[in-house]
Amino acid sequence: MTDDPTLTLFAGIGAVLVVASLIGAVLAWRAGDTPNPAIENLNARIKAWWVMVAAIGLAFLAGKAGVILLFAFASFAALREFLTLTDTRRTDHLALSLSFFVVLPVQYYLIWIEWYGLYSIFVPVWVFLLLPIVVAVRGDTRDFMERVAEIQWGLMICVFCLSHVPALLTLEIAGFDGRELLLIAFLVIVVQISDVLQYVWGKLLGRRKVAPSLSPSKTWEGLVGGVASAVAIGAGLWWITPFSPLEAAFMALVITLMGFFGGLVMSAIKRDRGVKDWGRMIEGHGGMLDRLDSVVFAAPIFFHLVRYGS
Repeated sequence: MTDDPTLTLFAGIGAVLVVASLIGAVLAWRAGDTPNPAIENLNARIKAWWVMVAAIGLAFLAGKAGVILLFAFASFAALREFLTLTDTRRTDHLALSLSFFVVLPVQYYLIWIEWYGLYSIFVPVWVFLLLPIVVAVRGDTRDFMERVAEIQWGLMICVFCLSHVPALLTLEIAGFDGRELLLIAFLVIVVQISDVLQYVWGKLLGRRKVAPSLSPSKTWEGLVGGVASAVAIGAGLWWITPFSPLEAAFMALVITLMGFFGGLVMSAIKRDRGVKDWGRMIEGHGGMLDRLDSVVFAAPIFFHLVRYGS
């Protein structure tokens, strides 16, 4: 956190947030006492971003332990939001307790000790096979497949996929020792800025909907404009990565597309459950999963591209 690239990066993010806060303040001043939901939502989002950037900055200052604890907490909150919307029964309580208090901490402990051979298969193999046994021995067969699949989906999305963000710290990249935190910064910045820019381009030029029944605000124009802009930003951030500008642009393209389709998948789940947001944890952003839906799909792909391509 104290090396020059990291300080420069966070200084740049702080400057962007200062400018955004000033713009939000001016817009609110010009609106006066007239209620304006769009401006109020904008300012709420900016305030939330200050909090989130501060949390990530503190985690970076604490190093590996801080980052792992931050994302373990994010996984816990996201898993809680996900499973709150599932149709669980009393006989599922043991499986749910094991998910929160055994599976989740074990996955992050395996990342802490950098046991790639196990943390890469712990949830998709061991938990996938053992969890249905725990549910089955309780003897309740009503909607068995649906109940088990929902818990498994929650663990895959909220624990396994998200844990690949701090897992970036375990990678050994020649000439990049001690700077692995910047890989996390690259991933989060590019994916999140893509979400923002897709929304902006969609508002400015959006006409044709990508999937109206899933996410009415997502348009083809917003997708193309947002992804192209995020790819350009990703290429411009090559200096915080072990990649060349062209490689950084490719990585940005892959993770922004995965983030977009991840958002669509998570929107489909919300529509199926009849809710707009996963929760109300973050003002202006909904729940933890509303903020991380694109990151969870992008993180494992980015991790393996870096691991096998560097």
